[in-house]
Amino acid sequence: MNQKIVLACTVCASRNYTTSKNRSQQPERLETRKYCKTCNRHTAHRETK
Repeated sequence: MNQKIVLACTVCASRNYTTSKNRSQQPERLETRKYCKTCNRHTAHRETK
């Protein structure tokens, strides 16, 4: 039962990426380092509500 989630940059708060995850197996929020085209560098991206 995968659900779509949105990843937002922690620096500029722009929503850059979408992905899916199984919420029953991973209840905590996902955080990864990805490239932000607004900041023009790699930053931490966190799952939004």
